[in-house]
Amino acid sequence: MRFTKRKHACVRLEKDGRTLVIDPGGYSEDDAAVGADAILVTHEHPDHFDEGRLRAGLEADPAAELWAPRSVADRIAAAFPGRVHTVGHGDAFAAAGFDVQVHGELHAVIHPDIRRIANSGYLVDGAVFHPGDAFTVPGTRVETLMVPVMAPWNRIADVIDYLREVAPVRAVDVHDALLRDLARPTYDGLLGALGGTEHLRLAPGDSLEI
Repeated sequence: MRFTKRKHACVRLEKDGRTLVIDPGGYSEDDAAVGADAILVTHEHPDHFDEGRLRAGLEADPAAELWAPRSVADRIAAAFPGRVHTVGHGDAFAAAGFDVQVHGELHAVIHPDIRRIANSGYLVDGAVFHPGDAFTVPGTRVETLMVPVMAPWNRIADVIDYLREVAPVRAVDVHDALLRDLARPTYDGLLGALGGTEHLRLAPGDSLEI
């Protein structure tokens, strides 16, 4: 499987000539969903769900399909009948030749005064896990963890503890658009030294084979 980092929380997975994209949101590239055979969205926040980017991807390929929580699916399903699927915790499905399991139900707590929304994490081919905006532990071995490093709802201590609990073979930074270059060496050093696993930070467009 070829993994490509896109901006912020968006990633692109390629296998056997087919492509799956997760979270082409408002901080990702304008064409983040274009060329995808399947698109997964973790939740409704605009940095993960951008209707224009989703429409561009679904319109570019009339066979492309979308999987997302109801709060996202209901907003776009009417325009693409039969191609938008609602998912929730415990679901499993095949998307563009990838096996996907859904883990998690709620977005992490931002503040007690802010209502928590649905959040679906995706385990792809039993190896790559994108938690969205949550510290969901899938309860199975994870080879490559997309780790949300910078968000209004987390602290570096929480990120380190999450890495230790999931204990993946490697962790790759996502949710990093708000992390300024000045802070990156500090985050890299702490996660690399204390996370207990190989820690990778890829620039948008960089790829690795997993």
